[in-house]
Formats: sequence, C-alpha cells, structure tokens
Amino acid sequence: MKNRLLLKLVIVLLVAPMLAGAGTGQKATPKKAPSAAAAAKLAFTSTESVMAWIGTYRTRPEPQRLGEAVHALIVNGALNDPDQAGMYFGFVAGVLGGNPNEARQLVGSLFPMPPEHQVLVIKAIAFSGLADWKEILTEVSERMPARTVLIDKYLYKNAPTLETLSLDTGAFAMDANWGYYFATGAPEPIERIIAALAWSTDKNNLEKLTLGNMAKWTLASNAQRSPDLLALCKASVGHQQGAVAIALKDAIDAAETYEVGRIRKTALASVEELKAKGPESTRNSQWWGQAGTTVLALGCVGASVLGQVQVGIPCVLGGALSTAATKFLLPQ
Repeated sequence: MKNRLLLKLVIVLLVAPMLAGAGTGQKATPKKAPSAAAAAKLAFTSTESVMAWIGTYRTRPEPQRLGEAVHALIVNGALNDPDQAGMYFGFVAGVLGGNPNEARQLVGSLFPMPPEHQVLVIKAIAFSGLADWKEILTEVSERMPARTVLIDKYLYKNAPTLETLSLDTGAFAMDANWGYYFATGAPEPIERIIAALAWSTDKNNLEKLTLGNMAKWTLASNAQRSPDLLALCKASVGHQQGAVAIALKDAIDAAETYEVGRIRKTALASVEELKAKGPESTRNSQWWGQAGTTVLALGCVGASVLGQVQVGIPCVLGGALSTAATKFLLPQ
C-alpha cells in the first residue's frame, strides 16, 4: 500500500509534464470541459465522454442519464479495477443521495449489471447518505446473489459508509469523496479531504504523508478552477487548527495566485526527505524496478491533474483514475 501510494503521488507530481503531448508528438493544450448545452448532447461513447458529463453535472443535473453513463464505463473498462474507480463510486452515490425520491428508479437503471461490477451498486447505495439506504439495498439484493457476502457486511456488520470511511485507508476513499462532491456540491466530502491535510507534514508515516499531499494538491488544483470550491475552502479555514489550518491556507494561496506548481515541488521534497530518513523498506532502490506497467497507467493520471487529458490517449482509456484526475472534471 505504501509503495503504491508513493508511486501515485510521485507520478502525479513529476511525470505529468512529460505526458502532456502523449500520442500526438506535440505539446498538449489544456482542454476545457464542454458547456452545459454541449454536455447535454454528449453520447457516452468513451470514458472521457462520461468524465465530461460529470464535469458539468452540477451546472446541469441529468440524473436520468446515470444508468447510461455507468453502462458506458463498464463497456470501456473504467470499472475493472474498483480501487482505481473510487471517484465513480462516489459520484453515483452522490446522484442517488441528491435525488431521494427517484433513488429506487435510478438504482434500477444500473441493471443489468455484471456480477463483477455489482460492488459499485452496493457501495453507491451505502455511500448515498439516504435515510432508507438499507431498505433499498435489501430490495435489490435478490438481483445480486453473487454479492451476498458484501451485501451482508453493509446490512448487518456495519461496513463503513462514506461518512465513516477513513481516508487513511487509501486513495479510494479520497476519490469517493471527490466523486460525491462533483455530484452534489456538498461541503461534507471537502471537509473530510481537508482533514487529511493533517498528514501533509507527517514525518513518520510515508503513506499518510503521501495521502496528505494528495489532499493538498487536489484541493489547490481544483480550487484554482472552481470558485465554489475555493469559497468552501475559505469558509473552512476559520474552523481549522494547527497543521490543517496552515496547509489549507497554503492551498488557498496557491489556488488564488496560480502557484499550484509550488505545492508540487514542496510535496516532492517532503516525500524525498522522509524516504531518505525513513526505514530501509521505503528507500530500497529495487522498489522502483518493481513498479512495472503501473507507472504508465498512473502517469496518465498525472496528465489529468494538469488539465491535459486528450480524448483518445490509450492509457486514459484504460480507466486509470485517482483523486488527481478530479481537476479535469471541474466545470469551467
């Protein structure tokens, strides 16, 4: 887990510039999300088209298209690795939670769902925040006989909901909170991500340091592009203390002055410092040689965080998404 998180942060912060022109041989130009009118006409033919729709969802909600969007994600392989699909889990949960009167109909639109992807339905219902989410999950459980064990964990064994899912469990939790925010604009997911800023200066735990820097980087990057998010961050400052308050003020300053690159440099420096002073297992040079194809997949996430995603880049089509990719999804 530590190695995977460290690799994700390093690729997000370091490799992105090199991938800006991937597949074209030219320097990429940042792509703006389509207007609300254009988004309404989008056909879900690719992962990118779904991302574009998500990016304008809060300005033009179309919950009735949820099933169509999820089926497109399945066809394009974006849900093949649930650990890399947390943003989608959170977004679906947010659409359900934001439409309580239509929630059952929206859940029904997700079917038919292949058994290997039904974890999305289960967790989205549980993460939705709906008062009757257990009733809804019970009602659709007969359509998912292969997922009985997981369903029982949520119904009877208190498996974590989005509110109780600790962000130190990994990038999935942070992704899911971003996804819920994109669907609803609710402040609670952002408050949870802000709380993770406490780890951005951790001197003892490489995994938490990595997650804390992911939180800071994505808050600054996204707030730079979203006035609503920037306002949320500013409103939260007065309620924070210690390391969280300092890191949040720094992220806000970077967003307002368009100096997010400074956050990247600081994050890399802090990670390198802890690697140098940490236990032997975190500075073993053989680790880099074991990264394999994961580097390529996460490198495309790095391109996403800089707003340089190009429709048609093969590695993006592979479905590699993380918290970092959320910057691409913010309305322009």
